[in-house]
Amino acid sequence: MPIRNMPPQAKNSSYDFRLRDWLLGTQMLFVAFGALVLVPLLTGLDPRVALFTAGAGTLVFQAVTRGKVPIFLASSFAFIAPIIYGIKTWGVPPTLCGLAAAGVFYIIISFLIRWKGSGVLHRLFPPVVTGPVIMVIGLILAPVAVNMALGRAGDGSCVLVESPQALIIAAVSLGASIVVSIKSRGLLRLIPILCGIAAGYLVSIFLGLVDFRPILQAPWLALPDFTFPRWSWKAIVFIVPVAIAPAIEHFGDILAIGSVTGRDYLKDPGIKNTMLGDGLATSLAAFLGGPPNTTYSEVTGAVALIKIYNPAIMTWGAIAAIVVSFVGKLGALLHSIPLPVMGGIMLLLFGAITVVGLNTLVKAGRDLARPRSMVICSLILVCGIGGMSFDIGNFTLSGIGLAGVLGVLLNLVLPGRSESDYSKGFGSDAGINLRKGEVSREDARGDNG
Repeated sequence: MPIRNMPPQAKNSSYDFRLRDWLLGTQMLFVAFGALVLVPLLTGLDPRVALFTAGAGTLVFQAVTRGKVPIFLASSFAFIAPIIYGIKTWGVPPTLCGLAAAGVFYIIISFLIRWKGSGVLHRLFPPVVTGPVIMVIGLILAPVAVNMALGRAGDGSCVLVESPQALIIAAVSLGASIVVSIKSRGLLRLIPILCGIAAGYLVSIFLGLVDFRPILQAPWLALPDFTFPRWSWKAIVFIVPVAIAPAIEHFGDILAIGSVTGRDYLKDPGIKNTMLGDGLATSLAAFLGGPPNTTYSEVTGAVALIKIYNPAIMTWGAIAAIVVSFVGKLGALLHSIPLPVMGGIMLLLFGAITVVGLNTLVKAGRDLARPRSMVICSLILVCGIGGMSFDIGNFTLSGIGLAGVLGVLLNLVLPGRSESDYSKGFGSDAGINLRKGEVSREDARGDNG
């Protein structure tokens, strides 16, 4: 597109690395921080490793896309359930192997797009598949959220905080997140998770539930607790199907940032390259002990808010994440957050994930009473939530992974497919993120009112 025909915002969206932009980049990390560290805190991974791999992954993404897309990559909520199950079943290193394979899955998709075009992505994963799979992600995690809000361990096996205190803390965290996400304006509206954690943490201090000794004893500078994968076919088979839903999310997020900057990133650098960058970033994160990466829509909202589209701002955000990851006291501070604080936040987040899945079906405009759609949705939901599992040799397929594989297979083999099944819903939730659904397409364009 000639420069003279570009939308005004597209003219100032070229990469320009300048020292004076370091504060803007740090602000982008601040916007992503709450969601970024919440995933490792919930799953038992090191939050400082997650910070490091978010920064490193964003730099890898920028290298692959030639610095053309102003977007930040960090922890994906879609993988919380499989990480928790994987660590409990096989331990951390085998689980990291499965997460690294999820990144390879993205890379394979990127080459498939190069070969067949971006339409192949939606033909394999239409809304009738991805919608219910996203709902399964949220609904499977619902009992974990409730247990933690009540002061119990995620599996409900033991009480860590007495129920009356736990409910007060969870209610404050939940209430603060809701108020900020609904009533606030500007930059504050983009950080409801961080505000909810801060409010719950302050109440926890007042109730005497925070131990500051580990924070005081922690060094100021320390290496993140890097952990490396160990080969496990079982973890790969279990985790890789979970990547189906985030793959569709990626497409939507690229559309969203394109609507903000006025550039068509589906053509330049191309969805094939953005997907490749996402896959490489996810595999890199897993190889170092971090959670999978995904594109962050709240950062897209922040870009729309400040109306500065220079992708180099994300370079500064990535550098800030890497630098902060070496602050030892930060890790101790994050680990001091009481369980009910997280529980209160999770009540909202996992419910929001379920609603995003439901909204995917609604946006697609399909009649779910049609026998074909009903069969696919019903079996994905019941088998995924109900705990159905299949043993294939030494492998077990269950939960979200089973739901994803089952949905894809049913969509391919059941008769009655038509082009209209794929013509709607592709990228329709461009600004809605699998983590929490807090940024709509309108918010991504800067309409926060």
